[in-house]
Amino acid sequence: MLDTHARKYVQPIIGNMAKGLLKLGLSANQVTWAAFLLGLSTGFLVVFNHPYLAVLILWISGYLDAVDGSMARLTQKTTPWGTLLDITFDRIVELSVIIGLAAKFPEARFLLLLLTASIVFSMTVFLTVGALTEKKGIKSFYYQAGLAERTEGFILFSLMIILSQWLLWLTAIFLAVEMFTALQRMWEAKRILKDL
Repeated sequence: MLDTHARKYVQPIIGNMAKGLLKLGLSANQVTWAAFLLGLSTGFLVVFNHPYLAVLILWISGYLDAVDGSMARLTQKTTPWGTLLDITFDRIVELSVIIGLAAKFPEARFLLLLLTASIVFSMTVFLTVGALTEKKGIKSFYYQAGLAERTEGFILFSLMIILSQWLLWLTAIFLAVEMFTALQRMWEAKRILKDL
């Protein structure tokens, strides 16, 4: 929801960074890899008891993940390979956080497993609709909006990392939000795909 509706407010900050990194000679794919490697470290930071650093690194990774797309669009070099890397790396970063939390807090493993399943469900709908519809947005595929997009996920992951005493409740909330988003996307998909 925030990615769709608040992007216009933060796009100038993202765009300026994209222009700056392009001037330094970096490519969008290089920034994608940097965002991925930073995000991947988040789970390790959780396990080794550095929650605030983990959250900071997670958000820097997410910021760079937004910047790389802007870089590709500014240079008119959006590619299917870049899109594949972006979507795949996003999921691996999310898995890193979940695995880190599961390793650190075994009592939350079952709920974290259910959360992972709900993310798989929601992303399956998201990617399938993107593949089946002819609609396109500013990205190289149709971006299906929903209650839980990447920013909402980062907010909930941040709370789960920092407020670990409430991990079970926060994971349950995230699970409910993710399931609502998956069903919301299914409902929209029924309308979109019927029109084709």
